[in-house]
Amino acid sequence: MPKSHGTRRSHGAGRRRADVPRPRQAPDARGPGLPDPYGFDVPPHRPEPKRRLRRALTSNITIAAVAIGAVGSAVVLVDVRDFVKDDTKPPKMAAADLSTNDMLAKLTSASDMDPVAADAIAAAKKRAYEEHQRELKRLKEKAKREAKARAELKARQERERLARSNPSAAENKAYGKKMNALKGWSRCWPSLLILWERESNWNERAENPSSGAYGIPQSLPGSKMASAGADWRTSSPTQIAWGLGYIKARYKDPCGAWAFWQRNNWY
Repeated sequence: MPKSHGTRRSHGAGRRRADVPRPRQAPDARGPGLPDPYGFDVPPHRPEPKRRLRRALTSNITIAAVAIGAVGSAVVLVDVRDFVKDDTKPPKMAAADLSTNDMLAKLTSASDMDPVAADAIAAAKKRAYEEHQRELKRLKEKAKREAKARAELKARQERERLARSNPSAAENKAYGKKMNALKGWSRCWPSLLILWERESNWNERAENPSSGAYGIPQSLPGSKMASAGADWRTSSPTQIAWGLGYIKARYKDPCGAWAFWQRNNWY
């Protein structure tokens, strides 16, 4: 019995479907999470951020930056170690047992100094020495001035104390005898004693109404005694000191002054 025409088409169509390979569907045509309808395993796409990270890490610029940072870190570490090193330890000393050859090598390697340069160094050393000597001299003179000033202040304070005490004639004579001996004129004390008894009776306030002579030695004018001290008006030691200076300048000692007075009634 002849087969129907429709039945042959049906069988031929079936064979063609078995012989023709099934087309592969594009991975992105499927929905998310759906299996491949044709049984092919397709690896999933890598997310875009991971590919960017890999490109950044493997780029030349990144590698160069990392290398520079490593070098900089090493330098910083070295500097820090130098900064925090222990300064309490003494530095290493040079070898003290140099051999003769080593010393000769040092002498040979050092060139001789130019004479002009040596002269300049010598001149500088000379200036430094002279300046040092001048400074020492200045300090010594200052010390002397200060010592002299202290001595003058002490003497002035003593004269002021004596002036306030208002000593009697007997006390004035005691001062005169002692100060006369300090001048080396002990043998002439009798001459001085009688000389100033005639002049003022050893009164530190004695004043000649006609001439204006004043004090124990009868200074004329009385203000001349200011050279011995500002307290010349009331201090008998100041007046005696001035009077002995006057006698030495004119008569050498009280013996000569009394001899002159005896001939002239003044001295």
